[in-house]
Amino acid sequence: MDISTELQALLQQFLLFVPRLVVALAIFAATLILSAMAARSVRRRLGARLADPNTARLLAILTRWGLVVLGTLVALEQVDFDVTSFVAGLGIAGFTVGLALQDIARNFVAGVLLLTRQPFGVGDFIETSGLQGTVLDVTVRDTVIRTLDGETVVVPNFDVYTHPIVNYSGQPQRRRTVRIGLGYGEDVSRAAGVFLAAVRGVDGVLGDPPPTVRAEELGDSALQLAARFWVDQTTHDLLQVHSDVVQAVKEAAERDGIDLPYPTQTVRLEGTPPAGSTIG
Repeated sequence: MDISTELQALLQQFLLFVPRLVVALAIFAATLILSAMAARSVRRRLGARLADPNTARLLAILTRWGLVVLGTLVALEQVDFDVTSFVAGLGIAGFTVGLALQDIARNFVAGVLLLTRQPFGVGDFIETSGLQGTVLDVTVRDTVIRTLDGETVVVPNFDVYTHPIVNYSGQPQRRRTVRIGLGYGEDVSRAAGVFLAAVRGVDGVLGDPPPTVRAEELGDSALQLAARFWVDQTTHDLLQVHSDVVQAVKEAAERDGIDLPYPTQTVRLEGTPPAGSTIG
């Protein structure tokens, strides 16, 4: 076969390849345009429905890159690219990289689950991983919390997702308990009535559900009462109302002469010498 024949064969193959290349490039370009439009549509529609904008942003990113990957594979098929072998190779490479970056991968997955399930949102007061504080930000990798001491803590999402999460802002009403030690010589019914009236008179204590004062246990030096009440934390400071209730109970006890005893212990001495004797 001479050189001219080879050149003609190559030219013929090139002319047959050009249309497929044009189609592949057109598919890839259309994929980029459509993926961007789909991402904007998802972010706009879900952003109006979801309270957390991070979730809408995450879903928009996943939508865009999912379409880009799918469109790229379709475009590669137009130029007779072995997509199956390529995907298999990506799987092996992805497994290897995943082992090396498993901490990042599991934090990413945990972040996606947190943003999807939304057990809390930005501004909520939560407890998780041994921390209490206000959520400042939630990303696909970590959760930023401001503690009660004013410290900013960045917690990996995997630690947040695998530990119990208490969302104190999840419900507007929260119950508090103040325990009161009552002297055994006191009239329990009378004391409970006095304390209940004092709790009801504190600003911020809800009337529904109503507060209660009940006996809980027989302590070593006092009968233990428990005053329980509810506070709407959207309108009142929870800790301030709790402090006001404690102060109101103390003032009511002093005003009505109710004994709130200190812890006491009885010490019995055996084998002591009689009065007037000396120890020699």
